[in-house]
Amino acid sequence: MADAIDFYFDFSSPYGYCMSEKIDALAAAHGRTVSWRPILLGVVYKTTGAAPLPQVPLKGGYALRDIERSARFLDVPLRLPEKFPIPTQQAARAFYWLQLRDSALARDFARAAYRAYFVAGQDISQAEAVLDVATTLGVARDELAAALASDEVKALLKTACDEAVAREVFGSPFVVIDGEPFWGVDRLPQIERWLQRGGF
Repeated sequence: MADAIDFYFDFSSPYGYCMSEKIDALAAAHGRTVSWRPILLGVVYKTTGAAPLPQVPLKGGYALRDIERSARFLDVPLRLPEKFPIPTQQAARAFYWLQLRDSALARDFARAAYRAYFVAGQDISQAEAVLDVATTLGVARDELAAALASDEVKALLKTACDEAVAREVFGSPFVVIDGEPFWGVDRLPQIERWLQRGGF
């Protein structure tokens, strides 16, 4: 079987959210699986010198408009949260802790956390909101709460971010197929053709 597609994303990225709603079905249509890899854009930006789009002069207003337009184009429900962007360490830590136990559950959590933020407007920068999302999936709240504060889980996320930077991942979403990188949800048509043809 062909190697899994790597999907890097930050839980505060609306474009990452849009990709999360599309990438698994697209991969499956071409006999592929997807390895979900949450990261922290704040860590990446320390290397690239970039900043969150809404904070960039001239570009910020356009970005907010494009985010909503892109979601409509992709037929993905999205409502920009009141607090945007936000730090996402809690959600990313929860993902990696869950992944150690059940990769399918971790993926379900990622989708649910994204929707909680970009559809329901919940502030998933807060541990309590992350715990709320996880408990809807049957996760033991107290056990996850302890894990979020543990050095072990913090180290898992740090390692994931360091590995992403070493692999030259610089944004969200960032998809890698057999070594070929694609940045942005607007690259979905290229990703589809790449999978259809085995490259171009």
